[in-house]
Amino acid sequence: MSELFDAVDALIAGHAPLPPPGERERLRKAHGLTQEQVAAALDVRRATVVSWENGRTEPRPPQREAYARLLDKLAELYPAAPAPQPVRPEPAAAPATPPPRTAGPAPRTALPAPATVPAAATRAPVTAVRPTPPAPARPTDTPGPSPAPRRPAGKKTAAKPATPPAVADPRFENGPLAVIDSDDGQVSAYCAGGLVLDVPATSLPALIGWALTEARLGAPRLHPSGRDADPLLVLTESACERYGLPARLSDQERLSGRLPEGHKVHKQLTRAHWQLTKRGFGPWARIYRPAQGARRECVQLCVPSWNALDTRHWGNAALLAPAELARLLGTYATRVATPCGSTAVTGLELMTSLHPPTRASEPDATGRRRSEHNPGSLGKHAVECAPCEAPDGHPLLAGLPRFHQRTPAETLVEEAYDWSRPLTDDECLQRHLVGIDVNMAFAAGANGAIVGLGAPAHVQRPAFDPKLPGSWLVDLSHVELDPRLPSPFTPRGNRPEGPAWYATPTVAYAVELGYDVEPAEAYVRYENGRFLDGWYQRLRDAYVATMADLGVTAGLSPQEFLTAMDGCRQRDPHLAIVLSAVKATVKGGIGKLRERPRGGGWRPGEPWPALGRPTWRPDIRAAVISRTRVNMHRKMLKHAAATGQFPVAVLSDCAVYTADGPSPLDFLPYRDGKPLPGGFRLGVSPGMVKHEGTRTTLWAEGVREEHGGELNLARYIKDGRVTAEDSGE
Repeated sequence: MSELFDAVDALIAGHAPLPPPGERERLRKAHGLTQEQVAAALDVRRATVVSWENGRTEPRPPQREAYARLLDKLAELYPAAPAPQPVRPEPAAAPATPPPRTAGPAPRTALPAPATVPAAATRAPVTAVRPTPPAPARPTDTPGPSPAPRRPAGKKTAAKPATPPAVADPRFENGPLAVIDSDDGQVSAYCAGGLVLDVPATSLPALIGWALTEARLGAPRLHPSGRDADPLLVLTESACERYGLPARLSDQERLSGRLPEGHKVHKQLTRAHWQLTKRGFGPWARIYRPAQGARRECVQLCVPSWNALDTRHWGNAALLAPAELARLLGTYATRVATPCGSTAVTGLELMTSLHPPTRASEPDATGRRRSEHNPGSLGKHAVECAPCEAPDGHPLLAGLPRFHQRTPAETLVEEAYDWSRPLTDDECLQRHLVGIDVNMAFAAGANGAIVGLGAPAHVQRPAFDPKLPGSWLVDLSHVELDPRLPSPFTPRGNRPEGPAWYATPTVAYAVELGYDVEPAEAYVRYENGRFLDGWYQRLRDAYVATMADLGVTAGLSPQEFLTAMDGCRQRDPHLAIVLSAVKATVKGGIGKLRERPRGGGWRPGEPWPALGRPTWRPDIRAAVISRTRVNMHRKMLKHAAATGQFPVAVLSDCAVYTADGPSPLDFLPYRDGKPLPGGFRLGVSPGMVKHEGTRTTLWAEGVREEHGGELNLARYIKDGRVTAEDSGE
């Protein structure tokens, strides 16, 4: 009889109803799972999961039962939001006397009004939606209950309409941030959507309280287990003076990176029960009260006049008018994340925001949920790196003799290319040098990367596994490649001379080229996953969307793409700054994974603060850079095999070739508009290439004669300028 029951149960399970395709995708993403993870768990291909989620096919036994069980569990954890009920409007009756206005910022549109007015700009004054924080010591530090006076826009002009999408969460209806400016004693908050709010706060503690209780600033979380983004207030010079801050830091304050602890603003915040993080009150400051349960009270401050916006990445953003700065930062915040420091800091924080270390557990017998490890994340605690992965000065290397130079057999060196070679006689006869640059190369290197999530395990004489992330001690000196190409195994492009430490992608490429590898030892990470996939996708979407705003879209022919790229940054200089910031977020975020000591007072062998972060992961940085360099070599090898052309210089993601004409189309092999499979392809997506610059062959010969033959021409192909500092003079 039991066999009959089992058969009936199997029959029912095999025909259990499944959620619609769109709901299947929603449930997977809500739990932070990738299609690869689901496919691996169910022993199917990723393409099969894709077909299940878009409705092209349906799962079959035995995977159907397991897939249904997975979706049922996820549906319990992440129930679908109920559909909003329509609200019947009540007829408006004219009151006998005007009703009292609610406390809150009075929205007002600056002139001229944008073509599409944000919904918030047409509403009544905003009311507070967060609980009021504990009263500060002085009543004058609390925003008054009376409404902010509405006043017409004066001589200020609004920026162009912002590009962020409509905010669905009413808690953050005024966007992620506001630029605070003071004019003739009136303080205004310029929001990302072109909206301008009156600010009633008369002190900095009151301004913090206003941002949390009335302004409706912030952004919803990027992951169901994450947290909402804190409001960001950007203070102009006039706003600094209005709230008792210096318009610019003194030399001593600039060197220390913060205001002295005895500053009057510190005292104001302390009296109002606000606290600062360990980095103090600097160009980027976080002001908070200790969390009480799920309630979080925290505001980020940015002071551009204190050099908060690095000109290398943000251009002249600090000099923009408040409305223009709000549009620029709002676009970045909506597409990437609300800035919380430099682009590098924001890039690192974005990784955690998209894959938080913990999540809520399933309810226990009492119905309570607890915090537990979020699978696929880096966790809450830092893990020790392998000795070969530790940079010089790390505590793991404290036992080494002083001034010891570590050899490749002692340290992992995975860096971007910096390689060049002399031109051949045939190449000198060609008229031009043409540089091509890979779009978002490090982001493309992060896409699909399998990286370690936990601590390394030391293994002697392991069999190499290309799917196992880690560091491998291997001798690759026997690999012979064309000397007109840089070696894929070293940043300088020279052939390895003996055993050296390599990240998994580098060793896997040697196997791909057909060579045997026999690791002597390895530090591998058995707990691993595609931690950076979501990070790549968000930054890719931000890059592609911003390029589209600048007139460069996907699907263009090679010539159309080159034409669209010509002068695209001049079409909207402010969006061009957003583009630079997005690219800097990628490189900076990867670089922060191996942050070195900063500031004075540190001595080799002593720990530094970054080592305590779960995101201090030099092995992940090495894996991404390794994949980026290997991707570059693979394309150059494909190009050489198809055309017989070799690069004369490579710098990170830029390669320089000789050509008879000045355009990339004069040497890239396109047939009937189609690129070489696996080679360089012109286009806007990450991993494709764009035109970096063109110089004449005579220019190259003159530069090398004047500054030395070892000069890397890829460094100067864009503008042709070579400085004495660059050339080592």
